[in-house]
Amino acid sequence: MISIFIIFAIFILFNINKLTNSLCLQKEIPEEKHAKIFRTINVLITILLVSSYIEILFT
Repeated sequence: MISIFIIFAIFILFNINKLTNSLCLQKEIPEEKHAKIFRTINVLITILLVSSYIEILFT
């Protein structure tokens, strides 16, 4: 079960990063802010995925 969830998490992170890149390009956000935006979104998505895994694990 954990391997399926890890594959799912990688797929989600990859797609979120693609969407974040599209957002940065569309809104013409300066290059200096890209790293901070990606870091923030990746941390938040990782927290969401970990909490989802813990909820599934204990349900």
